[in-house]
Amino acid sequence: RQGSDGVDNVAPPMVVAAIVLAAGASLRMGRPKALLKIGEETFVQHIVGQLHCAGLLDVVIVLGADAEEIRNSLSWFEGIVVVNAGWKEGQLSSVIVGLNALSHRRLDGVLICPVDRPLVTHTLINDLLRAFQESGKSIVVPVFQGQRGHPTVFSSDVFDELRVAPLNVGARHVVRNHPNDIQELTTSEEG
Repeated sequence: RQGSDGVDNVAPPMVVAAIVLAAGASLRMGRPKALLKIGEETFVQHIVGQLHCAGLLDVVIVLGADAEEIRNSLSWFEGIVVVNAGWKEGQLSSVIVGLNALSHRRLDGVLICPVDRPLVTHTLINDLLRAFQESGKSIVVPVFQGQRGHPTVFSSDVFDELRVAPLNVGARHVVRNHPNDIQELTTSEEG
């Protein structure tokens, strides 16, 4: 659409990066979840592939437990790999490490993607990004059969809140503090 001045009034696309959380110990699995297979790919390969298919090329993988083993499997990955030395403090500590790795970039938001949700699709990611762009909300979360899930998009407006949220509560603290600034995206994708 063009305004009366002949200039397009279409908002520029938002700049969103992705943070893949792969720092947990995977104690019940007995081996790193990031390296489990889905078809011929590892979980982390599949997730990064789906992020790339959705146009998210700015990707940070946050490692913690088993960092060396996982890092050795990432020769194909061209993004940023960081290690969260405090991974035992919980998932939010890895989100913060990921945000810090992106602090030199001007971002409108980040998509947080836990590695143990490997069935996420580029279609859902695209839908989340579109909802983020169109809604103007600070948080966009998928909802499947009435349950909120992952991945979640957080606006740069809440980055500082994520950095100071209680580690034992995690990103839910920020979500709870912004009940009117959440865009729920209903999806039929169980993954």
